[in-house]
Amino acid sequence: MLGHTDTPAMTADCPQIAARVATLPIARIVASDLTRASAQAAVLAERRRVPLTLDLAWRELDFGEWDGHAPGDLPAPALAAFWNDPEAQAPPGGERWSDLCARVAGALARLETDTLVVTHAGAMRAALAVLTGLDHRGVWALDLPYRALLSLRIWPGTRLTGHVTDLVT
Repeated sequence: MLGHTDTPAMTADCPQIAARVATLPIARIVASDLTRASAQAAVLAERRRVPLTLDLAWRELDFGEWDGHAPGDLPAPALAAFWNDPEAQAPPGGERWSDLCARVAGALARLETDTLVVTHAGAMRAALAVLTGLDHRGVWALDLPYRALLSLRIWPGTRLTGHVTDLVT
């Protein structure tokens, strides 16, 4: 349950990520300020010679008292209730699903064209929910493993402004 816990990146220079984004039109990079996202973002920004902005809105869901704990160490009924209804059953002292979605919606609205966003799976799922209207069950059904690339296109005139957003965990 790594939400706002700032663990080090597995590696700051991941060739697989660099290869995945090599052909993307990137004018800027925005990243979560947490090290596990910002370290790779800094390497990519330097290589691509584009500006990097760290934005706290792209952080993972805040798991509150559960943050930093393995799921197996948490009370199973409370964890199951959270996965079933993250809005009504937020982790103790943590963030509700709607709070994460609102935070990410604001971050999406600030994006400019051809932006690479380096973030976390929860924030990626929140972006999908905001842009598609899917509920938490719909977006959590998607497999977003570490270092996944999710490419989203935001068309002008939709609920949010912008053109292209690429999100990388």
